[in-house]
Order: sequence, then structure tokens, then C-alpha cells
Amino acid sequence: MPYNITAVTEIFLLGFQNFQSIKNFFFPLILLTYCVTISGNLLIIVVVSASRSLHSPMYFFLTQLSILDIFLSTIIVPNMLHIVLYEGSSMSLIGCLSQFYCFFATESLECLLLTVMSYDRYQAICNPLHYSSIIDFTFCIKSVTFSWLFVVITIIIFSITMSHLLFCGPNVIDHFFCDRDPILNLSCSDTFTVKVESYLVAMPLAVCPFLVIIISYVYIIRTILNIPSVTGRQKTFSTCSSHLAVVSLYYGSLITIYIFPNMNEAKKILSLVYNIVTPLFNPMIYSFRNKDIKQALEKIQQKMHNEFHMR
Repeated sequence: MPYNITAVTEIFLLGFQNFQSIKNFFFPLILLTYCVTISGNLLIIVVVSASRSLHSPMYFFLTQLSILDIFLSTIIVPNMLHIVLYEGSSMSLIGCLSQFYCFFATESLECLLLTVMSYDRYQAICNPLHYSSIIDFTFCIKSVTFSWLFVVITIIIFSITMSHLLFCGPNVIDHFFCDRDPILNLSCSDTFTVKVESYLVAMPLAVCPFLVIIISYVYIIRTILNIPSVTGRQKTFSTCSSHLAVVSLYYGSLITIYIFPNMNEAKKILSLVYNIVTPLFNPMIYSFRNKDIKQALEKIQQKMHNEFHMR
């Protein structure tokens, strides 16, 4: 059994070397984006939790998505701000690996959750008479619990395999967070096993969910096109348009990164999209395009207004 003898104990993240000339603009922009992301996703969670009319499977999954977006932003952005401000940042090897595990878990959970949400929309549109008997509270809890368990088991397997890697230099990562490939590039051990595990895990965590989403929307679109009235088609499509927009933004940037893995600067920009822009846009897409959430928010505002005047 090989020992985990690690010569490198500290990792240096270069961040955005080409953006240093606009650091005074880039730093407040990222900070503002982070604050808006946290506030927007917290608002979604509070509105759904406080409104009885939104206590349904679709909005339960939406709150889970908001929680994951908060986690993802918090894993990446605070250290990224430090990198931008000080033109690079050091972190321990254990901290770097921990960031990767947390990032991987959150990204994987988002893939699985978006898949469950697409299945929810498929049942609601294509099988409305049996929707309430299939998609109930028990289904919601089981699907989320299964997703967490599956991802945690995967992380444990990854951590066991990566714990046997040797890191003996260099210790510089040309990125703004600790992703898999930059970490493996620093190892002086054979990384074949880890890479094989990554590809095997990508099937149930990314590829299969993406295929399920595509198939679900093929059936959804076919069902919508069979609705005789234009108003009916528009109304039905509006119930899944927000989810479709989020899936397109998320998977679009993710797929592009792995299609062009050697474009370092472009990869950083695309990483910004699914790590920072997507969590920012998710609550905006769902709040601006969703009448139920807008009405619930208006009711909460009105209730707060009335209570303020009663005092």
C-alpha cells in the first residue's frame, strides 16, 4: 500500500493575470455579484418557505437549487476575491483538495437536481392526471436524499484514490480555484486511475442526467405542440421555460469547457459563467419569469407594509 508522502504542502493560485490592469473594476464587480447572488437565492428560499401557495414539489426543488447556488458561490468567490485583490493566493494542499471536493459535490448535485426538476415538469405536462400521485412529498425527499448519498459516496471514493497521489512540485495552478485537471497536473504520481474514475463517475452524474433532460424536453415539446390553442401552448410552455433557461446556461458553459479543455483563458471565462453567473441568474430567471413567485413576493411585501403601519 503506497504512503501519502507529500512534498508540496502549499498551492499558489495565479487567478486572472490578464485582468490585473482592471483589478479596481473587476474586484467590486465580483463582490457585487456575490452579494446579489446570496441575497437573490436567500429571497427565493424565504418566499417559497413563507408562502403556502408555493408549497409544491416544483418550488421545493427550486429552494434546493438556491441552496446549492449559495454553496457553490461561497466555495469559489471569497477566495477568488482574495486572488484578484492580491494578484494570486496561497492555500494549503489539503485546503485545495477540500475546495475541489466541495465544488465537485455541489456541481454534481446541481446536475442531478436539474434532472429531477425536468422529470417533475415532464410529469406535470405529459402526465397531469397522475402527477400528484407520482410527484409527492415522499418522492421529493427520496430524490434529494438519494442524490446527496450518491454524491457523498463518490466523494469518498475520490478522496481515497487521490490521497495516494504524490505532490512533489511544481505548486502553481493557473486558475482561480482548485479544479480536478489543475490539481492532477501538479502530481508526480500516475493519475490514470483518478482520470478513469472521473470518466466513469461523469456518466451517472453528468452525461446520463443531461440525456434524461433532453429526452424529457423532447416529450414536453411534443405534448405542447399537440395543444390546439396558442394561448394554451404559451401557458404550458411558461411553466418549464425558466428551468429550460437555467439548464441551457448551466450545461452550455459546462459542455464547452470539456469540448475545448486546452483553452486556458477561455476556460477561466467559461468557469466564471457556471460558477458565478449561473447562480446569479437562477433566482432572476425564476423570479422574473414566474407569476406565482412574483405574486407571493407582493403578498409578503404587502403584509410587511401593513404590519409596519399598524405599529
